[in-house]
Amino acid sequence: MTTISRRKFVATALACAATAALPAMASAPRRISMEVWKDPSCGCCQDWIDHMQANGFTIQVHESGNSAVRAKLGLPVELGSCHTALVGGYLVEGHVPAADVHKLLQSKPKALGITVPGMPIGSPGMDGTVYGGRKDPYDVLLVTKNMIRSGVGTTVFTSYR
Repeated sequence: MTTISRRKFVATALACAATAALPAMASAPRRISMEVWKDPSCGCCQDWIDHMQANGFTIQVHESGNSAVRAKLGLPVELGSCHTALVGGYLVEGHVPAADVHKLLQSKPKALGITVPGMPIGSPGMDGTVYGGRKDPYDVLLVTKNMIRSGVGTTVFTSYR
């Protein structure tokens, strides 16, 4: 009969437990942290937050409105919407689809961020049953820091038609 020390038994048990957890850890999707500023009474903002959470984002919400943070970050009012987010060093303004935020984070352009100005019906958060399936065309715009300073404008990042 072989005897085993308590220390060796505990080390072996811990190693087995860690090894058993590896497949679950490998299959768990990586969550991406995002901060969002919104008005506390805005339902469409919460619907957009729900969309982002369902697509791999962990959200910290600031219920203080977004005008001040949008101005501080340098986004012109005409490119604004009802909520502002920061993720991976980028600004995300308005009802931007999660797929475009993932695309932004993967492509890492030299930019302030992306925006969907206004509140187009059919965009994430503006797509509830109250709209009866209506989907208006809209563009996700890429806003570069140079464009803001020079007043040149934006470029289309993704078009939804």
